[in-house]
Amino acid sequence: MAIHNNITKVMASHENVTSKVPKRLVPQLRFKEFEGEWEESTIGKVSNIKGRIGYRGYTVNDIVEKGNGAITLSPSNFIDNRINIEKATYISWEKYKESPEIMIFNGDILFVKTGSTYGKTAFVQNLNEPATINPQIVVLKNITVSNVFLSFIVISTTIKKQVESIVVGGAIPTMSQRELEKMKFLIPSLPEQQKIAQFLTAVDSKLQQLKQKKELLEQYKKGVMQQLFSQQLRFKQDDGSDYPDWEEKRLGDVSYITTGSSNRVDSSLDGEYTFFDRSEDIRTSSIYLFDDEAVIVPGEGQNFIPKYFIGKFDLHQRTYAIMKFENCLGKFIYYHLAQHPNYLLSQSVGSTVKSLRLPMFKKMKINFPSTEEQQKIASYLNAIDTKIDTDTQQIEATQQFKKGLLQQMFV
Repeated sequence: MAIHNNITKVMASHENVTSKVPKRLVPQLRFKEFEGEWEESTIGKVSNIKGRIGYRGYTVNDIVEKGNGAITLSPSNFIDNRINIEKATYISWEKYKESPEIMIFNGDILFVKTGSTYGKTAFVQNLNEPATINPQIVVLKNITVSNVFLSFIVISTTIKKQVESIVVGGAIPTMSQRELEKMKFLIPSLPEQQKIAQFLTAVDSKLQQLKQKKELLEQYKKGVMQQLFSQQLRFKQDDGSDYPDWEEKRLGDVSYITTGSSNRVDSSLDGEYTFFDRSEDIRTSSIYLFDDEAVIVPGEGQNFIPKYFIGKFDLHQRTYAIMKFENCLGKFIYYHLAQHPNYLLSQSVGSTVKSLRLPMFKKMKINFPSTEEQQKIASYLNAIDTKIDTDTQQIEATQQFKKGLLQQMFV
């Protein structure tokens, strides 16, 4: 993996890092210029932890429009250990100024202590407007060590294990501010803190670049699909002439549509064949019902997201397979359905659990271009999907690489 190899080369080529047999108070992976044991500390020793005082809470009556107050951050604003305020909530200036001790500034570290996302953290950077926190969150202020280093400490296995051991369960999981203060970790000298922080920040930057690249590709694909299927964007024939006009056909006239006969209990995690049902995850099976090119659509649920598959597969009794395409391409139909998810939802029946019926699929009207133009459309979109898949793999590899670093570079 390019990202993994590049970062590894940076570490190895400068001979800055050595791998050591783990011993007390020394990390397994360390920059070569540093030695000596790390010292024990606690979060409470290196920072002041502040939270919203109960009687200074706020209600829906304190919520205001943007421009009329300050941001109040919630766990939903924490994305990849950073602050994202694209969907921020604002509270009145009066409520904001009432609690100056929890006014948020760049360099602060936020920690979720209550709710299903307990232990989630965010390092505040590039915040350019007034902000505070909701009651689920505490803020680490007046940090006496490298605040970037500490932002990595709070997401390390060392702290995560302590969080899991002390969180009180129930309807709303919670941990006290005092318990957070007592959480222990080991810390090196300030120069080593800064070196580690600088290196891990570089890894994070690469990770963010990959995610942004993937997001841009997904946005581009979405826009292109809208233009292609609305015929605002058309391919030309090889000689530069126009392709014939698109023709409306019923899906049942150009393909064979059926459901499977298996149940989820028939599936497994180590079968030889792919098993499809309504779930997002793809399981396996010891048997196969079909051996064909198919567009798979769940027959019930809240999201009817299609999948494309070629080969032997098992199929749930309430999942549809569209196969045996005549004068059309399966991949074109797959992209057509992916472009029109709201249509399938609008055709579903039922109140609690939405479901699709076979007659609906057979009667579904689709505008088809010539098979040559279908091929060009499918090939173009498939090329974008390949790039997105590559970025996804790089992101996953880099995340695993970072996880390994967090385990080895901290004691």
